[in-house]
Amino acid sequence: MTTPQPPQPPLAYPPAAPVPPATSPSGRGPGNRRTMVVGGVAAALVLLLVAGVAAGWWLTRDEDTAPYAGRPRVTDSAAGLSYAIPEGWESDGKKLIDAFTSSVSKRNAGGGGSTVLAGRAGTVPQSALQRQAERAARSNAEFFYPDGSSEPEESRPTTVDGRPAHTVALRVSADKQGASIPGHLRLTIVSIDDSRSAFLLGVAQPGGPEENRELDRVMESASLDPR
Repeated sequence: MTTPQPPQPPLAYPPAAPVPPATSPSGRGPGNRRTMVVGGVAAALVLLLVAGVAAGWWLTRDEDTAPYAGRPRVTDSAAGLSYAIPEGWESDGKKLIDAFTSSVSKRNAGGGGSTVLAGRAGTVPQSALQRQAERAARSNAEFFYPDGSSEPEESRPTTVDGRPAHTVALRVSADKQGASIPGHLRLTIVSIDDSRSAFLLGVAQPGGPEENRELDRVMESASLDPR
């Protein structure tokens, strides 16, 4: 008799590799994962917000000049990050699987949506930030779009509150009934200190210019948790 395997987080970092194609947290195959993405990232992530650690975050309000200044913020003490919640987005105040410690999402009126998730990771030397960010972005694109494609749009060093970071953006697409549905994936890894790092992962599907800009601004609003 085969022992059932427990669900595994599809976006875990590190390692960058997602779960095998034959397995998903809901027990569905790759084709159904693709359908979930095309049907709306925000809706699909409801399936991921299952038994796991409670998210160690709470809301604060942004008072500086960062993107979305004055908007409420998620302060994620577990990841060591804080980021804005734009108008129309909602914080996912539920239990998350171990890969993530907080998230916010938005559902589009015409279908689809956007989501940003945060999580913690181990030490990543500054010299390895680019390699790790690019690897993790590709792996997550392969998971969410197993029958689709991805193309690099951007890979650049940056900083978050003066700490070294690297951000990667991919143009992704999924096939639905013979049609190519565009999407946008962005991943940023931040070296919080010498002993730990954190990441933000954002996905917009479908990813038009307005949705992409909004997603990017959420991630650019990130700062270190002051606590």
